[in-house]
Amino acid sequence: VQLQAFGGGLVQAGDSLRLSCAASGRTFNTGMSWFLKSPGKERDFVAAISWSGNSTYYEESVKGRFTISRDNAKNTVYLQMSSLKPEDTAVYYCGSSRGRVGIVPYDVDYWGKGTQVTVSS
Repeated sequence: VQLQAFGGGLVQAGDSLRLSCAASGRTFNTGMSWFLKSPGKERDFVAAISWSGNSTYYEESVKGRFTISRDNAKNTVYLQMSSLKPEDTAVYYCGSSRGRVGIVPYDVDYWGKGTQVTVSS
């Protein structure tokens, strides 16, 4: 599975941004996740979605602000981010997990290259 994340950029606090992650290869029955990594920190969970899209999971600090969704016909997962805060600044990575949903990095089988999100105050 190859993953390509894009959509990052420089925005101001309060703005919205939508990240996309395009997958290729064997994508059937894969859970998709978004993680972030700030300088000097470990990769932290942001959101995840099951293959069917019926189950979604969010890190507490993004609940109500971020929405994860997927379009299996396009092999793409999205992260709609609203009410962005400076502390959301990080490199965002998408990940794919075979037959499960990856809530921790250990459960992610494939990673895409990250996309930088910078939120200015």
